[in-house]
Amino acid sequence: MDQLLLNIHPPAEKTLDNFVVGDNQECVEALNNFINSDNNQFIYLWGESGSGKSHLSEALSSQKITIIEDVDTFNEELQIETFYLFNQHKAVGEKMLLTGSNAPAHMGLREDLSSRLSWGLVYQLKILTDTEKLLALEHHANEKGMSLNLNVLAYCMKHLKRDLPSLISTLDALDEWSLKTKKPITIPLLKQLID
Repeated sequence: MDQLLLNIHPPAEKTLDNFVVGDNQECVEALNNFINSDNNQFIYLWGESGSGKSHLSEALSSQKITIIEDVDTFNEELQIETFYLFNQHKAVGEKMLLTGSNAPAHMGLREDLSSRLSWGLVYQLKILTDTEKLLALEHHANEKGMSLNLNVLAYCMKHLKRDLPSLISTLDALDEWSLKTKKPITIPLLKQLID
């Protein structure tokens, strides 16, 4: 059998419009304002893995905005470079979006960099609830024209990696496998795919 889950097509381009907002409406509105006005120069987004930091960073990457991800993983040298980059951007009025795993003061970063992360807007991204994930998966399946039993989604949520990108990739692979085998999408077909 083809190893479809290991050879999944890359996901669609990430945009603010296809970000599943959940409990992050204020943050998404601030990002739209960040793109379209000069009110704010810096935004720092933090949250646990799977909260959407990478999606939002990619969504803004086509704008004239410097994107720096995972600042919490930076060694001393990178922290110093980022500190100076903040100062350069402040001096010329350029925008920066940064991401990390925790609030600025709780990552063990250099104090000067930690204070810079708080210069602008700071938002904690909230993980989607299971209900929101199911709605997002249903929406994705409907957009693709997939005929899907909700039991298949429930099985995915119970037995597979539960972050939204992995779940969507699984649905895409399942759709492809269904078309290839000319079989309807069912839990047995899903088990055949992932075993």
